Amino acid sequence: MKKILLFLLMLSSFGFAQTVPKLDKEIAEKLSVLPLRCMDKEYPNKTAHSINSVADAKLTPAELHPAFYGCFDWHSSVHGHWMLVHLLRTYPNLKNKEEIIAKLNKTFTLQNMQAEADYFQKYELAKIFERTYGWAWLLKLDQELVEWDNPMAKKWHAALQPLTKQILELWKAYLPKQTYPNRTGVHGNTAFALVFAIDWARAVNDKFFEIQLMDKAKNFYLDNQKTPAYMEPDGADFFSPSLEIADLMRRVLAKDDFIKWFDNFYEERSIKRISEMPIVSDLSDYQTVHLVGLSFTRAWCMKGVAAQLPKSHPLKKHFEDTANHFLANALPLIFKGNYGGDHWLASFAVYALAK
Repeated sequence: MKKILLFLLMLSSFGFAQTVPKLDKEIAEKLSVLPLRCMDKEYPNKTAHSINSVADAKLTPAELHPAFYGCFDWHSSVHGHWMLVHLLRTYPNLKNKEEIIAKLNKTFTLQNMQAEADYFQKYELAKIFERTYGWAWLLKLDQELVEWDNPMAKKWHAALQPLTKQILELWKAYLPKQTYPNRTGVHGNTAFALVFAIDWARAVNDKFFEIQLMDKAKNFYLDNQKTPAYMEPDGADFFSPSLEIADLMRRVLAKDDFIKWFDNFYEERSIKRISEMPIVSDLSDYQTVHLVGLSFTRAWCMKGVAAQLPKSHPLKKHFEDTANHFLANALPLIFKGNYGGDHWLASFAVYALAK
């Protein structure tokens, strides 16, 4: 930790000159246009559907998923809906609020959500569909509706329940069987999914599920030391595997225990590596643009971890400043690419800024 402190003192001499980004009404309205634009955009589409027959192969995205068929893939549609609910809840007087409400009313019907839930039962291979990334975002959407004391939100939440219950049933069945975590920097990352699941379980007071999730987190990560974050990122990462684990463990451990765990988790070379700005060589490439998302996820993890660290900790201010640096750099990039970023990055920006 002394070496890390010296490194941070050297780094701080350069400083970060940018303005700290804020989620205000103007930015909210600008970002809200992106999911609104793609929720009814059926093509191009990556359905990730496992084809079971010739007839099955001919199903369109909207036939497979009447609620979440737009925005290129199912999970992006789900977190696009979360984003609009969150923005409407945060800024009730958005200038495009009527358009947002109309879109959400169209999606959140009992018929749509029952069809979405039935998909997981209709096909045997569908039981692994969107496991666990899309499942996590679905619970985040459910949580947002649960926590919003509003008649519209209550109506939408009631409509969502067939799908929420189906996802929860699948996850509770899968969790005891998950022997090893996924440590990649893309959709399958286990720590990210556990974070959202724990947040949901606490919001709805599902103590049994919360205990299951916390036990699994400790089993996977409690003994982890000297994480090789100096090898991050891979070329299409939108998660930092190490920071996702840290963001999870701050939820699982008591504050003092977390600090002890955290101090053994990172080395100087790993802190240096995850503090470097991701290089995005081609904003039009659907995989390379993931690295813009990496700035947002690093930022929200760093903010969360920093909040758990005492003022005297050498990484507290560094994580706060670095998170803002990532946000300031990544936010303008959302509007400079193509549909590869348009269909999902705004949600990540909103979540990071909301933290």
